[in-house]
Amino acid sequence: MAKANACIDLVAVEATELIAQIVDASGGQTERRPWQPEDIKEHYRLVVAATQDATLNVSIATRCKQLGIPVNVVSDSRVSDFSFPSIIDRDPLTIAVSSGSASPILAKLLGQRIDALIPAAYGKLASLVGKYRHKIREKIESPDQRKQFWERILTGNVAEHVFLGNQSHAEELLARLLTSPSQTEKGEAYLIGAGPGDPDLLTFRAYRLLQQSEIVLYDRLVSEKILAQINPDTKMVYVGKQRSDHSVPQQDINQLLVDYASSGKRVARLKGGDPFIFGRGGEEIEQLASKQIPFQVVPGITAASGCASYSGIPLTHRDHAQSVRFVTGQLQDGTVDLPWEQLVAPKQTVVIYMGLNGLPAISKNLISHGLNPATPAAMIEQGTTINQKIYCSTIRELPSVVAEHDVKPPTLLIVGSVVSLHHSLDWFKSQQASDKPS
Repeated sequence: MAKANACIDLVAVEATELIAQIVDASGGQTERRPWQPEDIKEHYRLVVAATQDATLNVSIATRCKQLGIPVNVVSDSRVSDFSFPSIIDRDPLTIAVSSGSASPILAKLLGQRIDALIPAAYGKLASLVGKYRHKIREKIESPDQRKQFWERILTGNVAEHVFLGNQSHAEELLARLLTSPSQTEKGEAYLIGAGPGDPDLLTFRAYRLLQQSEIVLYDRLVSEKILAQINPDTKMVYVGKQRSDHSVPQQDINQLLVDYASSGKRVARLKGGDPFIFGRGGEEIEQLASKQIPFQVVPGITAASGCASYSGIPLTHRDHAQSVRFVTGQLQDGTVDLPWEQLVAPKQTVVIYMGLNGLPAISKNLISHGLNPATPAAMIEQGTTINQKIYCSTIRELPSVVAEHDVKPPTLLIVGSVVSLHHSLDWFKSQQASDKPS
């Protein structure tokens, strides 16, 4: 109310100095005493009854209704004439969430969720829109064409430059588009990490860009739950790859990104994990950069971090490992040839991506190069999802354990004494068990 320039009077048995200062700054008065009917003045525009005494609140509401003054009784919609919504402030943009006084706490919690989803830069975007609103109205007379123009601005490159902090470039681009409103806006590519599987691990930027993408190229490591969150109007193109079976060759994927973006489309390349950690993301954006096509890279939670966390296996630990190494168990030619001498160093955790098929060779080479055969090792299947399975053993015995259970990709191999902490720190399994009905 103070931000809306209201003059506030306060009657309360107790009032903090902060509240009193706000009231004083508004031009109102603070009375530290019990409420009296005479405290409701006829010139008041509205009254809020916020005591912990339900009977007293009803008395205040009754007095207000006698004088025709709107009243809000906190947490009691039955005697309230209006309610205060939970506010998300993105000045000059304001978003309100209201439960009609039925549950202020729920409205507050939902407001917090929405607040987290909306970048602070939306306020700057709203200011930019306000600055050009009248110019665009003069330039584009048709309401339908204006609507289409604004949709391009608010979901395209102009908005993205605002979100990235390039305010001046966004304004230059908007001004350029305004000179030729019918001009097709240049396309853009988004290289997005989908994380290891749990949709809750998507970043806010990843979710926002997926919602506004017109085309999404996705691979087999992206979970169904993540795909389900994409706008149903989006064109989905499967380019999945697995060992010895590439649905679409890598060079063709690179070219698809270029072709779609060159035609003015917003195209997303959605990849499991992080695009820059064994995801060939660097290869895909090299071609975009060579063609001077705008692109963004959105990091994702890599499988090593996500799967280890959901398995209760800390990758580093003061008593177990002071370093961690990420390697891939499958080279470009399909062989397994790793720097074995470096991987057997003490006080180290080794995480091997795509190591399922080469597990017997990996186990044999690590041991032959000096790793203790009793070193704990774990294979994590479909990590971070409800189908997660963890197979723990020693590096010598793990290949037979995995073969016995017919483990399927995607899987991740973790080697090191930190694996011994799994049974005591496996919070995700415990949470799943507690969620099941008894």
